[in-house]
Amino acid sequence: MSYDSIEVENNDGVSTIFLNRPEVRNAFNQSLTDDLQLALETAAKEAEVRVVIITGKGKGFSAGADLVDRKSRWSGAEESLLKGFLPSIETIMHMPKPVISAVNGAAAGVGAAFALASDLSIMSENAYLLLAFSNIGLVPDGGCHWLLARTVGHKTAYQIAVEGERVAASRCLELGLCNRVVPDDELISEAHRWAKRLAERAPLAMAYTKSIMRNAMETDFKSSFGLEGIRQDQCIVTEDHREGVAAFREKRRPNFKGL
Repeated sequence: MSYDSIEVENNDGVSTIFLNRPEVRNAFNQSLTDDLQLALETAAKEAEVRVVIITGKGKGFSAGADLVDRKSRWSGAEESLLKGFLPSIETIMHMPKPVISAVNGAAAGVGAAFALASDLSIMSENAYLLLAFSNIGLVPDGGCHWLLARTVGHKTAYQIAVEGERVAASRCLELGLCNRVVPDDELISEAHRWAKRLAERAPLAMAYTKSIMRNAMETDFKSSFGLEGIRQDQCIVTEDHREGVAAFREKRRPNFKGL
């Protein structure tokens, strides 16, 4: 697959998607928006890919929407968001594979939305989230209201949104906006190590856990409880379950195949 604004590396069951417009801190123009959606859809469908990493080339994850290169086939912010960014963010949230955001430098504007929408997040020590919309008279977009409020609660989410200040990696860790913080020069290697460990786990179990967890944000306890039972019945008859039990009894590492 050929792309203009991203690079993709596939190794050991891990697909790493690099946003590749470092000269503008990976700001989203039409090309990057289209390329990322295609890369995510491809990774979601490829059987050999079990985990996806999204990160940025150069000194930043993403500066958000490109305010200079504003050429678009869509008219207005609403259409650009619904047809440009929503498909990619929904693909991240609903694909049956874990998606890790490896945040280097700034994740600003809609770039922050991609970091927040991921299932897991690892940040470099000097990385930060920035919703600076209020500084230029705008509201956060890309789903940031929903994503922030469900992670940190109304008051903290509102404060982050209206103050428009950097949220440092260390603070993100405290708030649960990321899972890990590592030295800057170790970000990609640590993200790959983490992803590779996940890629060795049972794919179907991870996929069902992701879907149940996402659904749990929108449903009541009893419905979520019932869904766990349905998925457990589906997992318990798989080859991977039998392999996991056998590996436990034989005191060895399991070899999960997604079957």
